[in-house]
Amino acid sequence: MARTFVSRKALPEFPLWGKLGDKRAALSFDLEATARCNLNCRHCYINLPAGDRAAKRREFDAAEIARIGGEAAALGAVWCLVTGGEPLLRKDFFDIYLALKKQGLLLSVFTNATLVGPEHVRFFKKYPPRDIEVTVYGVTKATYEGVTRVPGSFAAFTKGLEMLLESGVKVRLKAMALKSNAGELDAIAEFCRARTKDYFRFDPFLHYRFDRDACRNAEIEAERLSAEEVVELERADRERFMAMEKNCGQLIVPAFSESECRHLFRCDAGRRTFVVGFDGNFRLCASLYHPDFLYDLRQDSLAEAWHGFIPRMLERKSDRREYLEKCAKCPVINLCLWCPAHAYLETGQLDAPVDKYCQLAHARENALKKG
Repeated sequence: MARTFVSRKALPEFPLWGKLGDKRAALSFDLEATARCNLNCRHCYINLPAGDRAAKRREFDAAEIARIGGEAAALGAVWCLVTGGEPLLRKDFFDIYLALKKQGLLLSVFTNATLVGPEHVRFFKKYPPRDIEVTVYGVTKATYEGVTRVPGSFAAFTKGLEMLLESGVKVRLKAMALKSNAGELDAIAEFCRARTKDYFRFDPFLHYRFDRDACRNAEIEAERLSAEEVVELERADRERFMAMEKNCGQLIVPAFSESECRHLFRCDAGRRTFVVGFDGNFRLCASLYHPDFLYDLRQDSLAEAWHGFIPRMLERKSDRREYLEKCAKCPVINLCLWCPAHAYLETGQLDAPVDKYCQLAHARENALKKG
């Protein structure tokens, strides 16, 4: 059976090169309320055990988050994504949410829904979020719990999701495309479409761990789809593939082959968006964990990070010949997952090419040429 998906965004979520954001535009930011999670998903790049005391001690408290929310609003931020880990693990989640909402921020929440109870439904109905996104790892107990590795999680997910849907709060559904659920992707798509009015989105791209844990990275690698499998998924999604064809002028740019630019960052990272980590570290984007690019918001203000730290970081250039002759001049880099953040997670270097990303970019290029 051909797999059909309706994606949240027709275009895949690339860090598009050559389309730099306007720092005068409205800002958005992600707040990682915690890195802890009650699930143990095979593919997750951030999750730490729910009872990890060291991680809990490192978390920004509600007062610190309220301060950051006010500083973000003063900079022009209008939207905040509250994510994790699993943000509902925080005993002070309601305090955090209200502190941000009182700053006039539009709030979205990412949750696995397994911890949702009547108190959450009442709260979200009283203080509606912009939306709540829930990931569907499978639509059978065997598949779902094969991914999460937590007995009882499928029943908790089903109950929590139904409570959210019945409440009338806007819910968006998304899916991870993994080796572990590949045989159920059709059913996941059908499940999601039946429960949302417009769309859901799917993501076949798995990043390595922020803590560089070799054992966990091996698990992530085992869950990754091949370049050919990713392209098959995208070709089967008519809306997504047509959008890629329509936007070939942005995704395939022959002029890049003449580029002499040595800058590492040519996407929107740090230009219209930023991330506040669970431990108070400011980052340019969700995937960038290189120690040179972490800024401690416990020691200084968000304004200084935005106006002082970011400009210095965006000036970083590379002298690596392989990067300058390959990635920096690649006309299909916007069909690739390569960026400095991903390169660091994969290789430990900000400017090292990643072969598997090249394979994906060229597989997509061939698919687009065939139409």
